[in-house]
Amino acid sequence: MAPCKKLTIMVDPIDLTNCDREPIHIPGAIQPHGVLLVLHDPTLEILQVSSNTRTLLGLAPEDLLGQSLSKLFSAGQIQQIRQGLAEDFESLNPLQLSVDQGERSRHFDGIVHCIDSVIILELEPRGDLQSPDFIDFYHQVRGVITHIQKAPSLQAMGQVVVKEVRRMTGFDRVMVYQFDETGAGSVIAEDTHQDEPYLGLRYPATDIPNQARHLYTLNWLRLIPQSQYEPVPLVPALNPVTQAPLNLSLAVLRSVSPLHREYLRNMGVAASMSISLIKNQQVWGLIACHHNEPNYIPYDIRTACEFIGQVMSVELDNKAASEDIDYKMHVKSRLTEFVNALSQADHFLDGMARLDTQLLGLVNATGAIVCSGNQCIGFGQTPHDDDINALLDWIKPRFDQGLFKTQCLMQDYPAAAAYKDIASGVLGLEISSIHRNFMLWFRPEVIQTVNWGGNPNKPVEIAADGSLRLSPRQSFELWQETVKGTSLPWKASEIEAVQELRNLIVGIVLRQADELALMNYKLQRSNEELDSFAYIASHDLKEPLRGIHNYANFLMEDYSEVLDQDGVAKLQTLVRLTQRMEDLINSLLHFSRLDRAELQPQPVDLNDLVQQVTATLKIARSQNDIEFRIPQPLPQVPCDRTQVTELFTNLISNAIKYNDKAHKWIEVGAIDPSEAPPPDSSPITASPVFYVRDNGIGIPPQFTDKIFQIFRRLHGRDDYGGGTGAGLTIARKVVERHGGRIWVKSTPGEGSTFFLTLSPEKTI
Repeated sequence: MAPCKKLTIMVDPIDLTNCDREPIHIPGAIQPHGVLLVLHDPTLEILQVSSNTRTLLGLAPEDLLGQSLSKLFSAGQIQQIRQGLAEDFESLNPLQLSVDQGERSRHFDGIVHCIDSVIILELEPRGDLQSPDFIDFYHQVRGVITHIQKAPSLQAMGQVVVKEVRRMTGFDRVMVYQFDETGAGSVIAEDTHQDEPYLGLRYPATDIPNQARHLYTLNWLRLIPQSQYEPVPLVPALNPVTQAPLNLSLAVLRSVSPLHREYLRNMGVAASMSISLIKNQQVWGLIACHHNEPNYIPYDIRTACEFIGQVMSVELDNKAASEDIDYKMHVKSRLTEFVNALSQADHFLDGMARLDTQLLGLVNATGAIVCSGNQCIGFGQTPHDDDINALLDWIKPRFDQGLFKTQCLMQDYPAAAAYKDIASGVLGLEISSIHRNFMLWFRPEVIQTVNWGGNPNKPVEIAADGSLRLSPRQSFELWQETVKGTSLPWKASEIEAVQELRNLIVGIVLRQADELALMNYKLQRSNEELDSFAYIASHDLKEPLRGIHNYANFLMEDYSEVLDQDGVAKLQTLVRLTQRMEDLINSLLHFSRLDRAELQPQPVDLNDLVQQVTATLKIARSQNDIEFRIPQPLPQVPCDRTQVTELFTNLISNAIKYNDKAHKWIEVGAIDPSEAPPPDSSPITASPVFYVRDNGIGIPPQFTDKIFQIFRRLHGRDDYGGGTGAGLTIARKVVERHGGRIWVKSTPGEGSTFFLTLSPEKTI
């Protein structure tokens, strides 16, 4: 665990994230157990050295600066170094090097790499000339790799690793330390002979700042043989090529933060080693090693440990895939049920409504909502509708690739504290932002006790001069915290399940959209062909029909004396039938022309329009005593005046015709959508809603939908003044062309109310 450097904070608020700005990759010093040389590329001239060269190489820094590397190594060794630079130096490190010191030679493990246009050569003393070969390495790692691969679970694999690494290195304590999403870590495996176990303890994210976490991806292994060392500065302090501090990101000897050494001292750790565990190119965790005494690990042993860390990293995915296998199979079966139900449903919400228990069981939630457009349906325990709408508005901009998840909603959304017992954890899925298709799952608060390795809150110390500094914790004993407002975490398999569900839903919706588009295309063609047929047929039928009508009249005029009474009656019936047929053809022709006529929208004062319609009808039906009512002024609406005039003419004339009361009245008005009964389950969005109400004979409820069918009459052909039955069909066509809807609510014997909307922006 690597906290950050001591900070003196004068004005800015004390913030642990200040640690993230410490430049730990350019400390300007190394650890004292090795030597570092900076070389010019490609001449290998020595540009910069660590100040401990006299101790380890027998030459002072000033004797080396500006000299060729041949001052230290033979031509063969220099060729070996050049070869390492020309090829993959990571696979060739360490180089076996030696430096002559009078009558004897001193042997080193050499580690070479390039960075910032210079070559860095690190030398660590090696005890003997004989270097370990591949057979030694193979025997070191063969058994542990087999055990890693056979381990049935992540915890079992971790326990194998810590036991073997401790056996190979001799550290007092070896742990597997796993990071969570917040950066906090927990010990999931441990091998130690010490009395105080760390297994199960958590450590805050601030223990390992971001820049240290980044360096763990660059260096698989990090050794500190003696934590309370005196850093060895570089000479000169700045890199002569860049005139900036030397970048030691890849250096194994890089000196660590002073605060980290203080942190280790507080833990009672005299030596440490960490091995990175990488998953998906991110630091998943560490193999952390602690020792109560200084402990130098030879490079060959470190190489074996690093290899074990790499094998464990590869196996992380395999172990994760094998865990909760039964639960994952359960989730897969749920997904199959979703596909079947959604494939058979006409609408997204309809399919989801059939899957209430499956929807909750998919991610082990206690509540869920599914939203499409302005509609939402809930399952299980969910917050109130107003809370849901506010929560959705807050979550929408926070979707990340269609997904939102939290196990502590009120931490970022304080309003959620009011319903934390229902929705402390939220898992959200954005299926389509355009069509407002969303799904949310909820989990309740689960009060938990978290075991920390010491108080996770770093104290602030006041120095003698009054300045403030962040200090590492003094104690790492068990420190318990009660956590509220948090749900059980969402499993990775559950996240994968909802992401797969989203892909399945999108696929089904796209397929249904394609099918609907094809149906609409075919329907449009059918309607166009039907309109053409109706127009042509009605136009062409009128000529022979007039001939029949005229010849029937000629027969009655010229042969009435020859025909008997029955013959004349039949001719009169023929004339009436041809007249009725012509009325039907005219109605059909007029109906077909409605779609052909281009609308001429203009602002129309409906008060003036309705008064003209009623005045005309009064003249045409002067024998009827009718009361016309307009309770409040009607608004001005952009529309086609001619067609809307015909719309109100048909509705008002029907209200007059189908009325058997002694005192007839008709009311025309406009109301808010909230005051109008909706035609079906879908809400009314247009405003206002117009109505034509009467006190006539009414319509039986079983016929309220059928009356809009063309030529559909509910009474005898000559009852209530007769007619073709096309008036309401034409009225509906006019309303639809103006982007609106028309429906009726009626009580037989008491009267009817026709409601309609006009949406000028949707005029077609």
